[in-house]
Amino acid sequence: MQRYQLYIEGKNVDPASGQWFDSYNPYTGEPWAQTAQGNAEDVDRAVGVAHKAFSQGPWSQLSASERGLLLHRLGDLVARDAKKLAEIEVRDNGKLIAEMQGQLNYIPQWYYYFGGLADKIQGAVVPLDKKGYFNFTRHEPLGVVGMITPWNSPLLLLSFKLAPALAAGCTVVIKPSEFTSASTLEFVRLFAEAGFPAGVVNVVTGFGKEVGTPLVEHPLVRKIAFTGSDFTGRAINELAAKTFKHVSLELGGKSPNIVFADAVMEDAVNGAVSGIFAATGQTCIAGSRLLLQESIHDAFVEKLVALAKTARMGDPMRMDTQVGPVTTPPQYDKVLGYIDIAKKEGAKLLLGGGPAKRPECGKGWFVEPTIFDQVDNKMRIAQEEVFGPVLSIIKYKDEEEAVAIANDVRFGLGSGVWTSDFGRAIRMAERIQAGTVWVNTYRAVSYLSPFGGYKDSGMGRENGIDAIREYLQVKSIWMNTGAVTANPFVMR
Repeated sequence: MQRYQLYIEGKNVDPASGQWFDSYNPYTGEPWAQTAQGNAEDVDRAVGVAHKAFSQGPWSQLSASERGLLLHRLGDLVARDAKKLAEIEVRDNGKLIAEMQGQLNYIPQWYYYFGGLADKIQGAVVPLDKKGYFNFTRHEPLGVVGMITPWNSPLLLLSFKLAPALAAGCTVVIKPSEFTSASTLEFVRLFAEAGFPAGVVNVVTGFGKEVGTPLVEHPLVRKIAFTGSDFTGRAINELAAKTFKHVSLELGGKSPNIVFADAVMEDAVNGAVSGIFAATGQTCIAGSRLLLQESIHDAFVEKLVALAKTARMGDPMRMDTQVGPVTTPPQYDKVLGYIDIAKKEGAKLLLGGGPAKRPECGKGWFVEPTIFDQVDNKMRIAQEEVFGPVLSIIKYKDEEEAVAIANDVRFGLGSGVWTSDFGRAIRMAERIQAGTVWVNTYRAVSYLSPFGGYKDSGMGRENGIDAIREYLQVKSIWMNTGAVTANPFVMR
């Protein structure tokens, strides 16, 4: 099996513990690689290297334009190796090669965009109410950033954080998910080739308590950027607060996908399927609550179930596969557990409802695309994030009730609205409590548009110009141009 070491100061190094753990292929259910099991000693070394690179090394001497040029070079290298990186992600997390290849082809745009933005962040001259003074502001990088990334789209969600952080001038220590570390370790090899100084980007792999906690607690880390569950995000936020770290959290969702009677039904059916069964439902923006207006409920459900039944399951490396395996055994068990909960709560099972035993699914961790009808929004299946191919259908009467149901959940990441009424689309977009509202589409993202959540779905924003500000702090500079100090004991 392939063995992946830690990546510290531009070198592949063994873990201090001398221990390794297996990484499993979700399609075969068998180990395919070994990953270094880091610990607090490795974290301390990586953070020390990153801090030195930030404060003393050549990285600290580069202009913003020079940082931008390095990011452009990195984007070119990702584009060159996109196929290789996509295949590693599929082997490691079981998502479809069609989706992973699309993501890797798109990821270079993050490095091009933020590379171009690096030297566009300007301070300002502040007009004062005091004579004899000149005041201006600077935007300065925070310092060392700890990045903790998830297993569902490792390189895309890392790029959401990494591109703006590097453009801002920060240095980084990455802790990827212990389930999917391989693609990150392959990716960071490109930094030396792109010309980045050693120590700017480092990776320590391992488990939460042994690597994640020491990273969050480390006194030289000035910010934590995390994508994952709200449970873990809450713990990280509380721990980071003890040392007053900046924190950005992109957490879970229970997104409403709302269909009105005047929607184009075929488009909305496709959007509903895409919202929940694409990526095997393993996405924080999954449209896991389908809100249907009563008058179209029966006709819509008939078409929805018919389309979902045609989903091709199997080897995620095949371009024609549409639903792949669940990435990890714990998540597989969790999804099946929620299906049992929904049955006990009284939801009506229309499709699926258990493990997929089709021959094409092999020995992997597959769950049948599952649809529940007659779901009450108070049920656990409608309130808690399943993170799997499980859809809850909820009926509503009118616009007012749709808004009430949509917002009656502690999450607020994504949402969808399907309607031919432009006015209604605007009203719904204004009233839904979510960081993203898609109208007559679903699950679209861009490096140009801010992404993040309301309520328990997190804090801060990724992508777009807002993202780079998450890695900068503002300094105010005062200069005396002739003011006379009349009394040194009185504030100027």
